Amino acid sequence: MTLTRREILGVGGGLAAVLSLSSVAVWGGEMVEIKMQGRDDGSHVWFDPIGILIKPGQTIRWTNLNRGNSHTTTAYNPANFERPLRMPKAAKPWNSDYLLPNESFSLTFTEQGVYDYYCIPHEHAGMVGRIIVGEPEAHGWAEMVGANGDLPEEALKAFPTVEDIMTQRVVRRA
Repeated sequence: MTLTRREILGVGGGLAAVLSLSSVAVWGGEMVEIKMQGRDDGSHVWFDPIGILIKPGQTIRWTNLNRGNSHTTTAYNPANFERPLRMPKAAKPWNSDYLLPNESFSLTFTEQGVYDYYCIPHEHAGMVGRIIVGEPEAHGWAEMVGANGDLPEEALKAFPTVEDIMTQRVVRRA
């Protein structure tokens, strides 16, 4: 089978359109997926993406795709094990409890602001994430990120910056 030049260009254009949908879907109102992942030997664990920008009213679903570990998604909030507040005060904190491989947890975000979260058993390994809810033009974002509090150094180093998330909309681990 021989393809014409027009057919090749059409396929290439279609592929480019599909690849560009990832950031459009995040900002477009669809459910956003965050994967809980890790190496088979357990030497490294992470959320993918680690940083994301969404609109108020969007839902995020975390799914544990790590065959060898259970994970949580837990908001930094004093209601969760007296952890420091690193989310909007008006927002309700969450804790998924332990998710076994292929289990999921979903949450709809309505309050604008910066939300930091972590995995209970893997916080010390830097398994943290950041969600920004709201319009990129909003002011005072950096002020909305909580104080460092008593967080492990690996966790503090892992958070993507607010500026990177605002610019890229989706930040994957380095």
